[in-house]
Amino acid sequence: MKKLVFMALISLIAVGVLISCAPKSEAGAADDGPFPGKIAVVTNTVSQNEEEFRSAEQLVRKYGAHKIVHVTWPDNFMAEQEQMVTTVARLAADREIRALIMNQAVPGSNAAVDRLRETRDDIFIVYCTIQENPPDVSARAHLVLMPDELGMGPAIAQQAHAMGARTFVHYSFPRHMSIVLLAARRDLIRQHSERLGIQFVDATAPDPTGDAGITGAQQFILEDLPRMVARYGPDTAFFSTNCAMQIPLITAAVNTGAIYPQPCCPSPYHGFPSALGIETQSGGQLVNVNYMIDETRRIAGERNMLGRLSTWPVPVSMMFTNAAAEYAIKWINGEVPSTGIDDRVLAQVMSDYIMEVTGNVIPVNMSDYEEGGQIFNNFKLLLVDYLTY
Repeated sequence: MKKLVFMALISLIAVGVLISCAPKSEAGAADDGPFPGKIAVVTNTVSQNEEEFRSAEQLVRKYGAHKIVHVTWPDNFMAEQEQMVTTVARLAADREIRALIMNQAVPGSNAAVDRLRETRDDIFIVYCTIQENPPDVSARAHLVLMPDELGMGPAIAQQAHAMGARTFVHYSFPRHMSIVLLAARRDLIRQHSERLGIQFVDATAPDPTGDAGITGAQQFILEDLPRMVARYGPDTAFFSTNCAMQIPLITAAVNTGAIYPQPCCPSPYHGFPSALGIETQSGGQLVNVNYMIDETRRIAGERNMLGRLSTWPVPVSMMFTNAAAEYAIKWINGEVPSTGIDDRVLAQVMSDYIMEVTGNVIPVNMSDYEEGGQIFNNFKLLLVDYLTY
């Protein structure tokens, strides 16, 4: 598997990035600005994944609503696949749309893109955090961005071990376990946990898109996690494959003194603010990520949870949306090849975003997805070291 390690730029370049990222005024709506046409961004709703939703808001503030079109998937996307297709078809009908970014690319994204392709072959398509068969996704997208789920398998188990875990509880449900990468990651967590002497518990939770909905799934976690701690003890690490479950998972872990090695979508913003009562917005914008880290560490100390909570120091879902948009702009402007991915340019736009939001040099490992001996060089997997509070 080909690997590339990139780092955020030095502060001098960061100053230039911050200047270039200044919000565009609405007065400039008549001109093309930094790129002709528009970029469409489809995210989950706030209730499904607030971080993805806010990342699109960031782009709207940066380039203006006349350049960034932000729409959302239906909350119950599994039961409303036709609405997903319609959502993307409406975007394709706007001839000014030059790029489409889907974060997350939930089940039904392929069908929606197939409909788009019937009328448009001139749109740069990006899938983020996919939930459909990787080769099928790679065949439809120009670029795919995803956390390295397979790399996370041993990494999560090792992190839980380093935090003192004796038991590891993995919450998921059949829909997610039908996703190749998520099921393979679960198996790797199991294998590496057992190798490290950690008991692995494969727990089934309600699907938030099922009859019980998000509220029912969250209530299950709030009730079941304490039962697990009563059975296995507080040195139990908990992980869930679903975004909507992260808030109750963190809440219950903190209340019981259990271990939380990382959110499903690693980030200081994912789950922690709502679970710990930290304000995420100030003046209509997300608070600084370093402030979020400091506040989480402070509250963890107050709750006697230092060393029991961890995540990645980079808001990965937000990086995907923003880096995808910046790469798409270069594609629209003819600054990168029309086919294939320029790894150096992609690494650069990710580095720019990391430096912009954290002000720090944070190494990120990027590799190509490989299956059956075939390397998919438009499908990028990312892995970042842990931040332990």
